[in-house]
Order: sequence, then structure tokens, then C-alpha cells
Amino acid sequence: RAAECLRAGELVIVPTETVYGVAVRADFPGGMVRLFAAKGRDEGKPVAFFAENVEQVRAAGVRVNSMAERLAAAFWPGPLTMVLQNSTGGWDGFRVPDHPVALAWVRELGLLPAVTSANRSGEPAALTAQEAWAALAPHVALALDAGVAGEGQASTVVKVLESEIVLLREGPIRREALEAQAGCSIRRK
Repeated sequence: RAAECLRAGELVIVPTETVYGVAVRADFPGGMVRLFAAKGRDEGKPVAFFAENVEQVRAAGVRVNSMAERLAAAFWPGPLTMVLQNSTGGWDGFRVPDHPVALAWVRELGLLPAVTSANRSGEPAALTAQEAWAALAPHVALALDAGVAGEGQASTVVKVLESEIVLLREGPIRREALEAQAGCSIRRK
């Protein structure tokens, strides 16, 4: 049912290993507008996409270089969002969540949903489906309730360039662990 709702352009609350997220089909007319309205979020702020694995990201026409491959092998599924160059030369964030419900849902979807934290912009992250629902109702169609989410710390975000990696947001995966896997030093934004 959650996959059907998302394919129809509705907002869906989904659990992750970090916090609850709210997802939408980015290519559905008005979908992203509804997502930003539900969150009270500035439309200029980017939203990441969930994927089942690195192959699904690559199949979407996204450039996955050797550094991104190493990070994906080490930290996906997990709380790492990688900002990668897309087929139009722009940049998008991608994450493979380490949560059985979220992964099963992404597999069922067969597309890359746009996902951001399920809370009003500037408010604390939702650790339960009830908190997420309370923050975003009546904008959402359905919530997948999998109990309490992880520690409540949002994912680590890195931008993977041609010859370097930039740490955009520190999260559960520390800079030193990223450097060890990437084989290069990582500079902070």
C-alpha cells in the first residue's frame, strides 16, 4: 500500500536506522511542492533519494566514481548520503538506508523516492511514526510504523568530486572512517 501511495504522488512516512523520513515521487507533478509545503521547508534546499543499492543509482544515470564505489561498499546500506553528479551535470544526494522496512519498500517501488526527515523544518527529527505523523498530518497519506528509529542523528553527507570528497554534514559516520575507506583526505565544507 505504501508503494502504491508513493507511485500515485502521495507523501509516505518511512522508517530508517537514523530517524523517520517522509518520501515523495520527485517526478510526479506537484510532488516536491507538496513535500516542501508539508515540511515548511525552503524549496531551494536539496532532498536526497533513497536507493536499493549502488547499481540502482548508477542505472539512474548517476556518475559513481571509484571513491564513491569504495564508500558505498563500506557504508551502504547505512547512514551515509553521497552527493553525486547526475546525468544532466547537476548534483543529487543518494542513500541506501540500513532498515529492513525501508529497503523492502524501496525494492517494491522500483523507483528512487525523494526522502527527507519527517519533521517540520527546524524542528527535532521524528523518532517514531507517531511523531512524524503528528508533525506532517494532514499532508501524508500513510506511515510505515517500525517502532522507534535509531539514535536520531541524521546521516553523514559527503559530496564526491572527481579527485576529492567534501564533508557537508557530519553524522554517525566519522570523517576518519570515511578517509580510511575512500583512500584520500576529506575536507570539510
